[in-house]
Amino acid sequence: MDAQTILLSAVIIPLAGAFVLPLAGKISPKFRNILALLLVATPFILLLTALPAALSGAPYGFTVALPLGLSFGLLADGLAVFMALTACFIGLIIVIYSWGYMAHYGDQNEYYLCVVLFIGAMAGITLSTDLVFLYVFWEISAFCCWRLIGFFREPEYVRRANKAFLITGAGALLMLAGFLMIFQQYGTTDMLLLRGKAIPDAAMVLILFGIFAKSATLPLHSWLADAGIAPSPVTALLHAAVLVKIGVYAFARLFLITFSIGDVWHTVVPIIAAVSALLSAGAAIAETDLKRIIAYSTVSQLAFIFLGLSVGSPLAVAGGLLYIMMHGISKAGLFLCAGIVEHNCHTKDIRELGGLAKTMPLTAVSFILCAFSVMGIPPFGGFFSKYMVINGAVEAGQPWIAFVFLIGAVMTVIYLLRVFVTVFLGQPKNPVHIAKEGSPTMVGSVVTLGALSIVSGLLIYFPASFANTIVQQMAVMVK
Repeated sequence: MDAQTILLSAVIIPLAGAFVLPLAGKISPKFRNILALLLVATPFILLLTALPAALSGAPYGFTVALPLGLSFGLLADGLAVFMALTACFIGLIIVIYSWGYMAHYGDQNEYYLCVVLFIGAMAGITLSTDLVFLYVFWEISAFCCWRLIGFFREPEYVRRANKAFLITGAGALLMLAGFLMIFQQYGTTDMLLLRGKAIPDAAMVLILFGIFAKSATLPLHSWLADAGIAPSPVTALLHAAVLVKIGVYAFARLFLITFSIGDVWHTVVPIIAAVSALLSAGAAIAETDLKRIIAYSTVSQLAFIFLGLSVGSPLAVAGGLLYIMMHGISKAGLFLCAGIVEHNCHTKDIRELGGLAKTMPLTAVSFILCAFSVMGIPPFGGFFSKYMVINGAVEAGQPWIAFVFLIGAVMTVIYLLRVFVTVFLGQPKNPVHIAKEGSPTMVGSVVTLGALSIVSGLLIYFPASFANTIVQQMAVMVK
């Protein structure tokens, strides 16, 4: 296949195929589940074929001119392939996990439709070269998020889904307004033609609102913890591993590769991130709902990624990119472990849990492996990304910001160890015999993510080299 066919297929197959899943479900639920897996695997495999070209600095891409100064284009450069492969891989694991978790729920046809549609939107966001189409795919992901958060359709669930949709949707509209200001100034929305262009501070602020809303950064963070009422594979896919990463990806694409921004933003964004990291970590320490603790942890860890991408140091940027991968793997594992606990113990209140390592040993081991990576304990993958981000901030001349994030890292250790000790090592609050491991697909998924949390650290040379190559490509693009 030529480059255009590969990239179009990576986007269109999951987007269009998602709408076949309800029909497949009427034929056979098993057939639908396997088809969903294949639809997520397809963009992953296709983009793997684009990886060598992306790393060599000669990426696949094409652009088609459209009326009114618009264009439709897809580009598989290093950053796009890195983000898309990470999202699709985690999506694969979560679809397999869903086979066991969702087996006893209704509306599975809609569930798998929205999950696969979201992966297609994610591919579109990462590969798009036009601001308008970036926005279109951005909103498709928001629709999927809205339906999945309110999956159980109870009034409170619908209210929280609406809250997430309103916050992220309002942010997206402000971002679109920023894009329109850029179009008014330069007469194009093609990001390839806009490289190196300075943008007004007003447009920068509007775009940041959209990015911070999607990535649940203070003060636009509250929807993420409320979204914990969704099925656990949803919270893992949309709110820990992939959806909230759209914002940090957009930040990297727009402000590290496309537009020229003022030096002041290399200070403002880290300060916002520092406040977000500390306050959300404090909320995680005070919280007793297992999934809300992990959700607040996500808000805090996303701040580390923003720090890495915003301070301007090549080391910090490489660390921020590496953080996307390591956090995606480990945080998805934490949410899926929490799903097994909730599924079998029928509670998310850690005060009602304890001693589960006796009856859920594989889940307990997987949880602590993923937690060690999020904490930044060596030699887990999360240690290297966290070290690079904090050290990169010092290298960029912002030692006080780095110190604040070091405090945030210590707080991460406190609340995640508290969860593990209380839930898995504490004294049982309910009869232990009612708790058991999840289904083979559920346990296999968390064991895989737990193993990857340590293996990614032991083999850190390879993902770190990938991240460094992307940073080098960014430096060439902006010249």
